Amino acid sequence: MTLVSEHIEPDTRERILVVAERLFREIGYQKTTVADIAKVLRMSPANVYRFFDSKKAIHQAVARGLMGEVEDAAQAIAARPGPAAGRLRELLSTIHHMNSERYVGDAKLHEMVEIAMEENWDVCNAHIQLIGEIIGSVIGQGVASGEFEVADVPVAATCTCMAMMRFFHPQMIAQCVDKPSPTLDQMIDFILAGLAPRGKAK
Repeated sequence: MTLVSEHIEPDTRERILVVAERLFREIGYQKTTVADIAKVLRMSPANVYRFFDSKKAIHQAVARGLMGEVEDAAQAIAARPGPAAGRLRELLSTIHHMNSERYVGDAKLHEMVEIAMEENWDVCNAHIQLIGEIIGSVIGQGVASGEFEVADVPVAATCTCMAMMRFFHPQMIAQCVDKPSPTLDQMIDFILAGLAPRGKAK
């Protein structure tokens, strides 16, 4: 019986998150209630609360899942063999495209992310920190191979993240669509030129 319950509990938790994300996309985070989620799952709200103590906890878990997909993609690129400059370009482009496709084109999901950012959730801070560390690992590899020349890798990673903020942050991506700005490739070219060994920047 214990083995059965161990399999049922994670499965129910996952089903709650799948339904919650769908409702957040369809009717919006603010309008979705725990009762709505429970109704779709044909269970009582009390049963949902067995797995998540509040709607905010469900919201955080959905956001964590979405951010985790970006982190997984970023880590896969960072772990690949090959020149660091090429991987850094792909890494920065991938983060931008994933955030743009899932948040900016989806107004309801964008609302959910906006609330998460405004409330400064730990899950958002952890995501930002991990993305910075992944970027830093590729820059560090580039320094080791002689492709990059920086005095302080963590500072270089932080500066790279700040330079890419307009392309990373869901709200800024949406707000800057019609504003004058460099293209994604132009910004990445600028960053790579700043990381290149002195005299070799193109």
